[in-house]
Amino acid sequence: MNSLVSPLLSFHRSFILFLNLLSLFITFSNCHIPTTLEGPFLPVTVPFDPSLRGDTVDLPDTDPRVLRQVVGFEPEQISLSLSTTHDSVWISWITGEYQIGYNIKPLDPKTVSSVVLYGTSKFELVNVAKGQSLIYNQLYPFEGLQNYTSGIIHHVRLTGEQYKWLERDLANVDRSVTPWLVATWHPPWYSSYKAHYREAECMRVEVEDLLYSYGVDIVFNGHVHAYERSNRVYNYKLDPCGPVYITIGDGGNREKMSIPFADEPGHCPDPSTTPDPYMGGFCATNFTFGPAAGKFCWDRQPDYSAFRESSFGYGIFEVKNETWALWTWYRNQDSYKKVGDQIYIVRQPDICPVRQRMYSDCVASF
Repeated sequence: MNSLVSPLLSFHRSFILFLNLLSLFITFSNCHIPTTLEGPFLPVTVPFDPSLRGDTVDLPDTDPRVLRQVVGFEPEQISLSLSTTHDSVWISWITGEYQIGYNIKPLDPKTVSSVVLYGTSKFELVNVAKGQSLIYNQLYPFEGLQNYTSGIIHHVRLTGEQYKWLERDLANVDRSVTPWLVATWHPPWYSSYKAHYREAECMRVEVEDLLYSYGVDIVFNGHVHAYERSNRVYNYKLDPCGPVYITIGDGGNREKMSIPFADEPGHCPDPSTTPDPYMGGFCATNFTFGPAAGKFCWDRQPDYSAFRESSFGYGIFEVKNETWALWTWYRNQDSYKKVGDQIYIVRQPDICPVRQRMYSDCVASF
């Protein structure tokens, strides 16, 4: 009897091991993460799910839950970040106060207290910590520039002089030290949604060549309240050396979610309704080449659009090394349980050479 049991137990263990290995193989087979090396990809649209909104309603501006509770530059949102040393912490804040115009008065660092009271509750702030206050503020002295400041964050508007500044800045990036070049601004260039369709075309016409020549890898935009990821693209053409454009304006907004696409019947905007509010004028005209030649909109999802979905969510960008980075997008309704979109963005400096450094240190004084 014992001589029979032993082989059966051995077979059983081997069979269990085989099943575990098979399960592991199937898991890894189904978890393949695509890379841009496999692109360009055929366009994918995930249909909008009306049930996501449910019975929710938007709160009016007068609702006490959304009214400002602070005065002036007092903190409204506070962020705590550990420093590189064990004995310090960074405390940053956002306020609802702002200034806009040609004569911005910078926030005086002396007006910001470097004393922090803390405790186990707001009624027991018995501990005191002191530190150094730093104010982040950049005022570019370019003629005609409207600076914008909101608390400790400063925003600028790109002008002709700033274009030269940006070119010098890109030229001075040593890609052997800083291989990844990521750009971000508010309105997207490559969005196929009806909302804000081609509104920033004037900016694209003026700046795209510069970003392409210096090998910008990824561009993040907002403005459109939905999600979209492009194939590598340059001047509306699929290009293995063009950036990947990611519209990630899906954090939520009282303007509600962007749902219609410009390529859907009846949703292509009239060109006269799409002025560029950022640079002025009309630069978006009918396409002169490609499948959409002679039209203002495509009649299907554009080739440059790899993936799009009308859903609120957020993304995580992880740089793995000098040529590989992982981009992951999650829908709010899924949290970390399910990945909405994921891809490895791979740089190819061997086939996509960037413009050499053109400016010496003395040029920066122009």
